Amino acid sequence: MTGSARILVVKLGALGDFVQALGPMAAIRRHHADAHITLMTTGPYANLATASGYVDDLWIDHRPPLTRLGDWQALRRRLRGGGFRRVYDLQTSDRSNFYFRLFWPGPWPEWSGIAKGCSHPHANPGRDAMHTIERQAEQLRMAGITEVPKPDLSWLRADTARFGLPDPYVLLVPGGAAHRPGKRWPIEHYGALASNLVGRGVTPVLLGTADERPLTESVVARCPEARDLAGETGLADIVGLARRATGAVGNDTGSMHLIAVAGCPCVVLYSHASDPALCAQRGPAVTILRRPSLTEIGVEDVLAALPALA
Repeated sequence: MTGSARILVVKLGALGDFVQALGPMAAIRRHHADAHITLMTTGPYANLATASGYVDDLWIDHRPPLTRLGDWQALRRRLRGGGFRRVYDLQTSDRSNFYFRLFWPGPWPEWSGIAKGCSHPHANPGRDAMHTIERQAEQLRMAGITEVPKPDLSWLRADTARFGLPDPYVLLVPGGAAHRPGKRWPIEHYGALASNLVGRGVTPVLLGTADERPLTESVVARCPEARDLAGETGLADIVGLARRATGAVGNDTGSMHLIAVAGCPCVVLYSHASDPALCAQRGPAVTILRRPSLTEIGVEDVLAALPALA
């Protein structure tokens, strides 16, 4: 491809999936060093994508419902008018497959993904049984990109001094998808863990969204010495805090992907509600604890798994 080539990358979310797509995005940037690369994503990841340097332009996908025909027509015009030579669909969902169909009646750009009729399909019938990182690396190999690095966040910076946290501290992430309670370790366990950490001279630091503040407040009610930062941290802050932390404990949720890639020794708690073989956090010091139910994981199990405390 020439230096004037225009490339589109589609990666909408969620947070953990976006973090694990950073390696493929870096590989696409390296492979198309002189091209103009546009990322189609959703609002929460715009700043992270811009800071990465992997893309030249952002399109924010507002994910219109099917009933808003005007929005779909506008998106179709934008895609067809984008002049894209190739599209890398890292979302590979029903929605992103439909974006391929919006190019009808053609011409279509080269397309790496799983949309029926695309030029560079990820033609592995077992792809759904692969971990996200290996699956996307294989998808790119089938499109001619042979070297895909691990996700890296070394370029992401934040000044976390404003939080005034004492050393040492351990990050606790008690939240996660509210509609999937089977992915949340019992809040009383987090409270007991926080109290145990305080007894060891370690400050528990709670992370979460503003909507998850009732969870973090429940932990503070059980352990008043814990620091509650729910709703106060952006993605860069989480990475900055993780770099200084002695360790981290959390549910299978997006923040733990950031923490793991940042290099923080972390313990991630899984039930049978999600499969770490497909989506586990990756990093230099990640321990996965999994039981059929999270109620079966005890505080002592977690403490024993934290390298800095074992």
